[in-house]
Amino acid sequence: MTTLTLQIPPQLTKRRFVQLCRANPELRLERSARGELILMSPTGSETGVRNTHLTGQLWWWNEQTGSGKVFDSSTGFHLPNGADRSPDAAWVSRERWAALSRLQRRGFAPLCPDFVVELRSPSDDLAPLQAKMEEYLANGARLGWLIDTKARRVAVYRLGQEPEIREAPECLTGEEVLPGFVLRLGPIWGD
Repeated sequence: MTTLTLQIPPQLTKRRFVQLCRANPELRLERSARGELILMSPTGSETGVRNTHLTGQLWWWNEQTGSGKVFDSSTGFHLPNGADRSPDAAWVSRERWAALSRLQRRGFAPLCPDFVVELRSPSDDLAPLQAKMEEYLANGARLGWLIDTKARRVAVYRLGQEPEIREAPECLTGEEVLPGFVLRLGPIWGD
């Protein structure tokens, strides 16, 4: 068994959080708007496969449309409320991405993605994921999906609306945020 030493700065500011991430690249870390450090364990193999299907389908649609940039679960975003978050999959429109400087693109992009997805792992509690989805909307996300593979349920989050719960859908559409995108859920459900 390998011993891992985690170096934590006394005050976890944005700058120190970035330093912490660079000093510990093998860890999956997030920072709340209050500066609290959130450590996330690596996903299991099945969740990794599901996340690959999810990101792959989103990437393929974006390759066809060229309408923005797709990000995987290892990408951090610095949200307007000060939190640093890493959704399981995300998309930012081409216009918003182009408005960032080269320096802003290198680090945690200082924006909330237009579209975010959180994929519930078997070990995840639902309430923190629901709170993350609400946080994304409060910071500018226009559409979000919380995919709960345990319950075969999806919560669709839209700005200014209550989440819409869908029981075991076969697919989801990107609506007006991702026109023409259809996520086939069979591979994500494990069918």
